[in-house]
This record gives sequence, C-alpha cells and structure tokens, in this order.
Amino acid sequence: MPLSESFFASRFGLTERDLQNYLSDALSAGGDYADLYFEYLSTSSLSMDEGIVKSATQGVTLGVGVRVIAGERTGYAYSDDLSPEKIRKAARVAACIARGPASVIKTGFEESPRHNLYPMLRAPNETSLAGRVDLIQRADRAARAYDSRVFQVQAGYADSLRHVLVATSEGRLTFDRQPMARMSVTVLARQSGGQPQQGHSGGGGRVMLDFFLNEKTPEYFAREAARQAIVQLDAVEAPAGEMTVVLGPGWPGILLHEAVGHGLEADFNRKGVSAFAGRIGQQVASALCTVIDDGTIGSRRGSINMDDEGLATQRNVLIENGVLRGYLQDKLSSRLMRSAPTGSGRRESYQQIPMPRMTNTYMLAGESDPEEIIRSVPKGIYCANFGGGQVDITSGNFVFAASESYLIEGGRLTRPVRGATLIGNGPEALKYVSMVGNDLKLDEGLGVCSKEGQHVPVGVGIPTLKIDRMTVGGTAA
Repeated sequence: MPLSESFFASRFGLTERDLQNYLSDALSAGGDYADLYFEYLSTSSLSMDEGIVKSATQGVTLGVGVRVIAGERTGYAYSDDLSPEKIRKAARVAACIARGPASVIKTGFEESPRHNLYPMLRAPNETSLAGRVDLIQRADRAARAYDSRVFQVQAGYADSLRHVLVATSEGRLTFDRQPMARMSVTVLARQSGGQPQQGHSGGGGRVMLDFFLNEKTPEYFAREAARQAIVQLDAVEAPAGEMTVVLGPGWPGILLHEAVGHGLEADFNRKGVSAFAGRIGQQVASALCTVIDDGTIGSRRGSINMDDEGLATQRNVLIENGVLRGYLQDKLSSRLMRSAPTGSGRRESYQQIPMPRMTNTYMLAGESDPEEIIRSVPKGIYCANFGGGQVDITSGNFVFAASESYLIEGGRLTRPVRGATLIGNGPEALKYVSMVGNDLKLDEGLGVCSKEGQHVPVGVGIPTLKIDRMTVGGTAA
C-alpha cells in the first residue's frame, strides 16, 4: 500500500516528504537511528452488573512518538497533536535528549513486509452497538440459569481498532490495522452458611463479532465461569509442602509466561539481571521442554502483523529440548547485543518507548497421554486454572495462586481444593518436568502482560505438564 492510500494520509494528509522532514529533525543532533510511531486508536466497552447494563464507553486517542537511539541512550518524545509544528517539536526534543555522532538518513521509503494474520471486512467496533449489548445480556442470563446458587454475575465486553504507521531513518515504512475484541464473565456463587466463591472466564482475539456468535458464545463463557464458582463451593483447604504438581493445558501456561518468558526478554539479559543471562547454549530445562514465542498465529490475541518497530513478527524458538537458544529482541537490544531482531519490540501506545515483549508464549506438546500423567501420580495436586502471580526476574523465584485445583490421590483426581499457591524458581521448575502431554492448548484470549507500567495483549499455552517437585503453599496440615 503506498503512503498516499494509507489511513494517516487520507485522515491527516501525511506525506513521505513530511516523514522525511520529521526524521531529519529527530537526527538533527546526531544519533544512530530514529523512528516515528503514529497511532490512531478507537475503543468501546460495555459492562453489566445486577442484570443491568451499567456502563458504556467509547473513545479515540491519537498521537505520534519520536525515538532517537544514540549508542545506549534513547531520546523519546510524543505529541497528541498531529500538526506538523507539534510533531517537529517532539522530534527536536527527542534529538536533544539522545545526542550522538552525526547519522545519515536514507532517502525515500520502502514498505516493509508484514503478515496478514487477521483479515476482516468489519472490525467489531464498526458493527451496531445493539449486537454487542446482546452479547453481555446473553452471558448474564446463561450464568444465572446454570445453578440456583449463582447470586451475582458481571459481564463485560470491550473492543478496539488501532491504526499504526511506523517510519524509520533506515527507510522502512510499515502500516497496520489492528482489531481486538474480548468478553469476560465473573460469577459469584454461595450455598447456605458458606462463603461466596468466584469463577471467571472469557476470551476473544483479533476477531470479528461472528466469533462470539458461532465459535465461543456468551453462553460458553458464562457456563464456564459458573462451573468454576460452583466447584469451589465444595473445595477443601489446600495441602502444604513439597509435592508433585500437574498443570492442566491452556491458561496455566501463565506460569511459563511469568516464571520463564520474562526472563528471556533481551533487555534483562543484556543488563545481566535475568536468571538466564549468559546461558545461551546451556541446558536450562528438562529435555522434554521446548518453549516458543510466536506472534504469527492467525487471529490470536497476542499476534500482530508487525511489531511496534515496524518489523514482521516471527516464530522464535527460545528453549529447544531444554537448551536455551535465544532471547526476545527489540531494536535497541539487538544492536547492543549484536543479535538479529526477533520482531519482539512492543509498546502500549505512542506515549511509550518499545521494549522486548512476548506475544504468544507456549510449550510444544509431548507424547504422554494426559490421563496417563494423572495415573502416574500417587499423591499430588492438579492445577486447572490460575489467578494472580508474581516473579522476581533476577532470581527467577515465583509465587502463583491457583484459582481451580484438585487433589491427586492414587492416580485419580479427587476433591477440589482452595487456597493453593505454587512457590518455586522458573529455571529449576522446568528441570523437574518429567512428563509432557500431547494436548497443547492455548488460552481463550484474555491475557494482558504488564512490564514497567506498560500493558500489552498476549497469549499463553501449555500441554498437561508433570513437575516432580514443587512447593505448594496451603493451609491444610
């Protein structure tokens, strides 16, 4: 697509000469590299509580971020006004911050290759509001009808459409139109004399509204949230101590994302603060473990045609048969580490600088039958869903709360338990993986990753995993 046919040209009259001038301003005080990130984001959201649609919001944000790299220094400035005067002012501010030896700007632009991972005629926010309101109303009805012990339901829907243009001093020009939609349902259930228990479900991705009508319906998410809440009503207190832990497929991959994935982002490793720093080529996990970060899976929440530095995303093998193969690189880290970029530079908006981030992070399937994995455990715990968690990047130590888990007794799943937490170390935990299921599953599409105050959509996934040794925190003796 030539620039003249792009969203920013038709909406704001942007030309290649303009881009060239702004980049010249950005490098006016010297520097190795500069780029421009234009963004136009339209959003809408709906929420329902107590059977009433309580809020509906719609908004637009737009702006441009200007970045200059000079050695290890980065100058960054942004403007929410796309007038030429404001953009040139932001460019000059970024230039003054970075400062460096004189650099040559490539004349003219070439459009960079990118994927076409989410082709659609109409993004969800380009459809009627009534159809989206109907989704959350259906979810509310389905959750309440699931069981008489359900007494509170909250349903939400949100979508967005982001237009992006990236232009660089290396002569690269890239455009993208990035839709997103998601539903979420939270349910509270209570039985006589007991404490309320919660269930949560939801999903979506870079999909059209038909996804919620034909593939994962409001009723699907509502019943899953209600099921989780009802299961917890009969749960016993979680045991405590070191034991065998089995992780279920899908969303429990959040443990892999937090405990391992963040430690493989290049900025932490070039600074030497990651538990994986300097370990490429070393065995860091069981030989059964191969970990992938892949931003090219069609329509997935964590997928993008190009990263926020204008490079096409790719499938990156991070750990192969237990051996560390590489890190997730953005432009700055790849330059400083003299490594190839991996299409992993991401940012929340034009107001932030890009940094290396995950997209869809998962472990490849193994050869074991999931039922065989359960049968191999005389005593342990099975974690089907997770809530919150935290990890220390430097040490790799993590703590995760399991929102749905079960005792394993005599090779069988028995009673549901509540209050279980998993405590461990990312690299150490992967060394104790002794069985990997053949049932790889990706999450439903709700993941949001936070790093240094920036939030971006991601996906996670694992097959069923058996970890021979892990500390479980609980309250039962």
